[in-house]
Amino acid sequence: MTQSSLRVLGGAIMMATVLAGCRGTGEMRYLDLREKPPMVQVTDIEPVKIAIEPFEDKRTDKSRLGTRTHLWGGATHFDVSGDRLAGVITQRLADRLRTRGWRDRVWNVRVAPAGSAADADIIISGQIQDFSATVKSRAFSSIIDTTSRFTIQAKNLVDRSTTIRTIEGGRSRTVFWLSEDDVREQLAATLKDGLDRLITDTTIDSKALRPARRSLQE
Repeated sequence: MTQSSLRVLGGAIMMATVLAGCRGTGEMRYLDLREKPPMVQVTDIEPVKIAIEPFEDKRTDKSRLGTRTHLWGGATHFDVSGDRLAGVITQRLADRLRTRGWRDRVWNVRVAPAGSAADADIIISGQIQDFSATVKSRAFSSIIDTTSRFTIQAKNLVDRSTTIRTIEGGRSRTVFWLSEDDVREQLAATLKDGLDRLITDTTIDSKALRPARRSLQE
């Protein structure tokens, strides 16, 4: 076989491979959004007791995290693997505060069933209005758009006050060859952005969660 023929054959194989991924079959792909929290050397835990109640999933469509539409029709759907999405986000927030919370400190945090944390100084609960990925595949590229919207509520037992923050965010990225890891990584990054924003927009003052001065001025 001549070198020219080999090039033509190689191009045909590549094109066949591309086109094979251009039509969706409607299958569900499961993404693991859980993260192993980093090891931290705990020398001094803040004395404030924080309990996080399981978040409520208020999304319109709870059956999936998102959908990829293929170039030649059809779709592939995504959902969270393991625990339900609300449980994953609740645990991610707890892990974040235990390792690097407000002022980059380690905080005394636990996940507790609703109504069972009477001894906590602060009780955090939340609602998930949106957390999704939309993937549109084109010839030789795919666009990944992710969005999130959470409402976080903290009840401060010291003075019976309540602090509420709405956290919104999103990311967009174009990739040449799409893999499930691309979608998973972007969803994980979008979730991290939201948790980081919550910590930036709030502070702990006199055993209570308060809006930070910067967020009050916005």
